[in-house]
Amino acid sequence: MKKWILCAVFIPFARWSGRPPISSSTTLVEVRTGAWPILLERSIERFDTTFSLQFRDESVVNEVVMDTLPFTDIHQLRYFEKALSTLKTANNGDIAKFKEYSIKRADKKYDGVWYILRYQWGMTDFRQTEADIMISTIKGL
Repeated sequence: MKKWILCAVFIPFARWSGRPPISSSTTLVEVRTGAWPILLERSIERFDTTFSLQFRDESVVNEVVMDTLPFTDIHQLRYFEKALSTLKTANNGDIAKFKEYSIKRADKKYDGVWYILRYQWGMTDFRQTEADIMISTIKGL
């Protein structure tokens, strides 16, 4: 009987081994470096995997303000990829709107195809070649 009581007391603590929860963050692709970086990251915390697109907010020129567009799972990240793929064949001025962000295609006469990403109060823009890097990286996941 004493063994059963001791087992009931110690079994809940047996699962906790004193180690911190598993969490890691890895950069999937560094789309753009330098003064205006764009990074696509994967974060794993316990059993949840989230993704985020980090970029320097271009609406603030005086300071370096980094913004993070979070994706709660791979499905939301794939919607982002589908929006970029669709806008690639779209017309100038077309917009892909989502609940928390939007992507607008903005063709520039001498610079080619650009995209404007707006998230909350921040924004960034990137070229077609940078969008192609994100598309191929997300398709590879």
